[in-house]
Amino acid sequence: MMDRKQRLVLISQVPAHDLEMDAFVRSQITEAKKIQLALKSFKTAVFSDCQAFMELIAEKYERKTGGIKGNVTFSSYDGSLQIQIKVQDSLAFGPELQVAKGIIDECFHEWSEGANANLRTLITDAFSVDQAGKLNTGRILSLRRIKIDDERWLQAMAAIADSLLVASSKTYINFKEKDDSGKLISISLDMAAV
Repeated sequence: MMDRKQRLVLISQVPAHDLEMDAFVRSQITEAKKIQLALKSFKTAVFSDCQAFMELIAEKYERKTGGIKGNVTFSSYDGSLQIQIKVQDSLAFGPELQVAKGIIDECFHEWSEGANANLRTLITDAFSVDQAGKLNTGRILSLRRIKIDDERWLQAMAAIADSLLVASSKTYINFKEKDDSGKLISISLDMAAV
């Protein structure tokens, strides 16, 4: 048998306990892979059925559907069961963000002359990076909610808007049912990973 250091060891030299654990782990992993395969198959079938249902609805209104592009909820008649499909986009910034930052810095230096240093922290914090070196999308986008009537600020906000890119898109499906108190709770299946 192969050991952890990738050496071949005679089975007669492997302790009985290790042989039993090896067989146990391999058996459980085999079962886990079967369940994972069934989950993948189920996920594919559910998405296909949801798509077919959307096409039926579109047909009713003499329209064609190009796929489920956004969030949609399918509910049982009594509302006790739901299937939710959610599409989540992961955003990134293009090079326009650097231009926006330059304009904002220019405005900020002019506007904060003689101001408390704490004020400067608020704006520079929006462009700080996390441990992985990534910008916080939410903090940068929150700047766009600040209404400042200055041509340079408006130009910077337009540059931020232009810099937004959809880096990836992930579609999730959730199943929910009402509990005894009437609250919709998720039926736990980790389908996002398969």
